[in-house]
Amino acid sequence: MKKAFFINGGAGRVLCAIPPLEHYKENVDPSVVIVAEAWTDLFLSSPSLRDNVYPFGHKGLFKDKLIDRELIAPEPYRLNAYFNQKVNLIQAFDMLINDNLEEIPETKKFNLDIARHDQAFGYNYVSQVKSQTGKDKVIVFQPLGSGAQKDGDFLIDSSGRSFELKDIVNICQDLSKDYAVILMTNVPIPVNTPMGAAVPDAGLLQWMGIVNACDYFLGCDSMGQHYAHALGKPATVVIGSTFPQNISYPDNPDFTIIDNGKSKREYNPFRVTHDLALERGNEDLMVLDDKTVKEIISSVRTKLDSKKKVK
Repeated sequence: MKKAFFINGGAGRVLCAIPPLEHYKENVDPSVVIVAEAWTDLFLSSPSLRDNVYPFGHKGLFKDKLIDRELIAPEPYRLNAYFNQKVNLIQAFDMLINDNLEEIPETKKFNLDIARHDQAFGYNYVSQVKSQTGKDKVIVFQPLGSGAQKDGDFLIDSSGRSFELKDIVNICQDLSKDYAVILMTNVPIPVNTPMGAAVPDAGLLQWMGIVNACDYFLGCDSMGQHYAHALGKPATVVIGSTFPQNISYPDNPDFTIIDNGKSKREYNPFRVTHDLALERGNEDLMVLDDKTVKEIISSVRTKLDSKKKVK
């Protein structure tokens, strides 16, 4: 029986499902149905899948497309190889979607097609920031994971994935001395002192255009690092409560992974069980000491400066 796949979760997770779905369409069923329970627009970046994707509320979807199919909701977090840190999100989706639970596949590549207006938005915004700052290199800095919230004068992320407020300020102020910095966030940063960073009003696909036009990406376990990997951008990714093997790309030679939670965290079985005690134990794993902050800044400066010298 033919299948329909229901894809849900955060934007980074949805993006990581695309390469395995493209493989399924090409090799198994050209008519495969994909139901986007979230972030439907992300599938527009896949020329192969655009005509196969339907939003969850699509009129007549069940009767017209689903009633004669097996309905599958692949859950990478419940895959043994995932929660034992043997695969990343793309590989986990690949094993579940393409019915290969025994062998660990190579990480399938992205083939993102950025809409022209999103390309233009990104290019124009980056050019504007360069002009206003007088800097010729642009860093996109995504300091917050999807669970981060502003609470008065505080930024709180109980999942242990986001930068601390003081570190965001210090990193922005340091890097903005020599580079233009664009903050990738939709959560207001509660500070009164200038950080030296631009904060655009951009949507998900417009951010794809901005990352595409930038020179470097710095971030945490969130959407932007997947964009950077997919678009071939050099990056520094700082990890706290999660595992790089699961949520990032340690094998990417252009990525510098700074693992602040290494040897201190315990795997949080999200979407398997909800362990509040374990979550509390991991929530401070993005609290950085001065040495680590300097390491982060140095990793960005070293790569950008070496890139400049090569040119």
